[in-house]
Amino acid sequence: MPRRKRELAPGYYCHLYDRSNHHQAIFFERANYLYFLKQFRYYLMGQTMHAIAYCWMPNHYHFLIYLRDDSLSAAMQKFSLSYANAINRRYSRCGSLFQGRFQTIRVDSNEYLLSLTRYLHLNPVKAQLVLHPEEWESSRHREYVNLHQETLPKLDMVRPWAGTAQTYQTSVEALAENPQQPIQQFMLG
Repeated sequence: MPRRKRELAPGYYCHLYDRSNHHQAIFFERANYLYFLKQFRYYLMGQTMHAIAYCWMPNHYHFLIYLRDDSLSAAMQKFSLSYANAINRRYSRCGSLFQGRFQTIRVDSNEYLLSLTRYLHLNPVKAQLVLHPEEWESSRHREYVNLHQETLPKLDMVRPWAGTAQTYQTSVEALAENPQQPIQQFMLG
């Protein structure tokens, strides 16, 4: 498959995502999510990127990242292969776990940044896996609304646009109740 031209440069936010091959699961049990996080920290955190938000679903994943250097493609290849190989060994699988190369979309505005965090955090609600975003363990919504603290999401990088924990929670709840409601209503000055 030919490589796609990507706008991946240090100093930019990106929506990074991938899905499973044939819409099959990539996470089979809670331990898989924990291993995915461990591998993510090992291969991608630190010099390569900051994680701003994420949501991992049974058959796909999303990250909102801030690029710190230009090694994302090489680091993602190592990360994806390490996770896929571990899953294939653990479950006696063979073949591709992911549909293809990861995808990225450059986040080009503060509005898009905030909309994307809400989209990620509402993903399990929309998929009817939970009723409320804070119920989904494999998302960082709970950190955004001060229900849990972890070192992975760099909330200080998005807090100026997300507002306080209560403001963010209110905006996410409103969107969950009425997905047609314009996101601009919740944009912070």
